[in-house]
Amino acid sequence: MVRFEPQDDAGERTDAGLAPVTYLHGAAPGMKRRSPLEAGPAEVDSAEVDSAKVELDDSAEVDRFTAAVAAAAASKPGTDIAAGAVPADMAPGADDDDSFSSADALDQRERAEKVLLHRLRGRSLSTVEALLVLNATGVDSGEASEIIAKFIELNYLDETKLADQIIHSHNVRKGLGRTGVEAEMRRRKLDPSVMMDKLEELPDDEAERAIELATKRIGQMERFDDQTIDRRLTGFLMRKGYSSSAVRLAIKAAMDSRGGGAASRVRFR
Repeated sequence: MVRFEPQDDAGERTDAGLAPVTYLHGAAPGMKRRSPLEAGPAEVDSAEVDSAKVELDDSAEVDRFTAAVAAAAASKPGTDIAAGAVPADMAPGADDDDSFSSADALDQRERAEKVLLHRLRGRSLSTVEALLVLNATGVDSGEASEIIAKFIELNYLDETKLADQIIHSHNVRKGLGRTGVEAEMRRRKLDPSVMMDKLEELPDDEAERAIELATKRIGQMERFDDQTIDRRLTGFLMRKGYSSSAVRLAIKAAMDSRGGGAASRVRFR
């Protein structure tokens, strides 16, 4: 015969050999298991409360700022500001653009001065040449004029000294005449008044200089006939900047210095 034990007695016997169940904190028998990705009611409520608190704080800050603006506007006669409007000069960051632009202008001026100083280390410049260098850096005309005035005051730019250098290098060393020296001064864009003053200081020995150059040069032309020598010496002295009268005197003196006079010598090869 088969006997069936009551359900309650069977459960008790089955559970008799098992350890008692211990529930985690916050859990209870019969509670539904939820995914870790789901936010609990407590968490949602906390997030919503924090968000609402931030919005209230921001709103309070805006209200305080608007009230301060209105009070400042009321203290200035003739000022009319709509509700909630912020003047441009009182808005946050309104002065940032001006400060940045001023800093950029200052940096640009410093770069321009450094560029000009670098060029002046290589050689002297006239005022016009220095101004062209500054314009190439992109600095505005007002700043460029101030830099030029500053450099003149510091004697970094001195057109009188530059004119003396041109006279020494082109008249004394290279043997250029007055016209050649004047052409170089014009090319370097010297001030006309400075240029004329320095040209007047040149010694009146252009004919002697031309004769000296022609006499030295004719020694290298022995293989040429007189017409060729005349043509070549004329071109040589004219390129040096000597006047036509000085050139004629120099060629005649050079021809006479070699003992052949003005007689033409033609060689056949």
